[in-house]
Amino acid sequence: MGIKFRLFFILFIFLLSLSFLFAQPVKEPNVSGTFYPDNPQELSQLIDSFLELAPSQKVEDRIFALICPHAGYGYSGKTASFAYKLIKDKTYKTVIIIAGSHYFGFWGVSVYPEGIFRTPLGDLIVDEEFTQKLLNQEKDIFFEPRAFLKEHSLEVQLPFLQKVLADFKIVPIIIGESDFLTCKKLAMLLKKVIGQRQDILVVASTDMYHGYDYEEAERVDNLTLSYLRNMDIEGLYAGLKEGRLQLCGGLPVIVTLLLAKELGHNQLRVLNYTNSAIVTKNKTKGIWTVGYASCVIDQAKEDKMLDKNQKKRLLQIARNSIETYLKTGKKLDIEENDSVLQKPMGAFVTLHKHGKLRGCIGNLVGTQPLYLTVRDMAVESAVGDPRFPPVEPLELKDIEIEISVLSPLERIDDPQKIEMGKHGVLVRKGFHSGVFLPQVATETGWTKEEFLSNLCAHKAGLSPFAWRDKSTELYIFTAEVFSEKDY
Repeated sequence: MGIKFRLFFILFIFLLSLSFLFAQPVKEPNVSGTFYPDNPQELSQLIDSFLELAPSQKVEDRIFALICPHAGYGYSGKTASFAYKLIKDKTYKTVIIIAGSHYFGFWGVSVYPEGIFRTPLGDLIVDEEFTQKLLNQEKDIFFEPRAFLKEHSLEVQLPFLQKVLADFKIVPIIIGESDFLTCKKLAMLLKKVIGQRQDILVVASTDMYHGYDYEEAERVDNLTLSYLRNMDIEGLYAGLKEGRLQLCGGLPVIVTLLLAKELGHNQLRVLNYTNSAIVTKNKTKGIWTVGYASCVIDQAKEDKMLDKNQKKRLLQIARNSIETYLKTGKKLDIEENDSVLQKPMGAFVTLHKHGKLRGCIGNLVGTQPLYLTVRDMAVESAVGDPRFPPVEPLELKDIEIEISVLSPLERIDDPQKIEMGKHGVLVRKGFHSGVFLPQVATETGWTKEEFLSNLCAHKAGLSPFAWRDKSTELYIFTAEVFSEKDY
């Protein structure tokens, strides 16, 4: 008996040791019961209620990435649901969640290597095969466990994912202090590991404005969203560094945009925006306000008016036209065989000198072939803009040319149909009219009300509030904008 007992005991200890050896480490939740309910049934029902309120949208293309807020569900849960509803019941095998560090300061990127993340809705397995290909490839990308100890920004995405997806693993990533180069390293490494896989989803976790002024929140967040819509990565990064733009998860968003563009996903749509002042119905100045947005990144359909060669040709025509006029006082004599450039289209030509506006003239409605419109508007911008003296020949080497090719005008009956950063607007009342190109919203950071009021007052010579008058005509259009700096 003694020998058998000892053998049994030794076998038991050996098996117990093996169980500990092969047991998956479990990351317990940090903010369960505070940012979201810790009761599984209550949490499940709450997320269901959010998803029911979110609009149903038909999705034709595969969603590659989401940008979602990470505040307490009572503040940002409804906004997050706009994005998560789009991927409900879709098939993804790996979800990469990229969040920023709020509590632990470190330089670089921390990738959680293995184990389980637990929420009240169950356990999620870390995709160890994927994470091991990220770790130890770059000195700035490693595992720093302290980054995950208190962090909420990554964790609050998990219950939503559990409700809308099935049978997937996660890659948890937290970014600390980093620069653009580190962001690019991570994006390129993720691209390499993803390869040709089509079953990957990326979630970037971020809130927006943080401050004490509701009006400032609207203005700053509107400007930030315009950079997101345009997927202007360098502009967004610079704006965040300068403080003109705000994203508390700015670096995760930068990485996501870099990765998306590398993999050909070049369309970002803003699905919903709100802020804590709107949610709590308290817009008093001095009350802490945080902005929340949900966005989706997918593959844009090929609806471009011009290809790369056509854009380069128009830029060449614009510069040659200005050079010819400044030397001879005559229009450039030119013929163009490209069938697209022969189509009547509206266009504006904008001149910049050392980053500052030097002239901008255009024609909203195409009355002649596009290439001739660009030729004529380039000259007018150089010598005919009444706000500036004519461009001198010696200046031309410092001039950067930008062209905006316009879609047909569409009359609207509701200013809410205007998408800032996407639509240009023409206002017309009687003999008064004025126009702003889409990029004006990006460059100024105005709210929609400021945009329309400035358009009426400073462009059309109307009352700042004329746009609210039903007798005032509003037209929207889109613009394909390209510049010499692009080539």
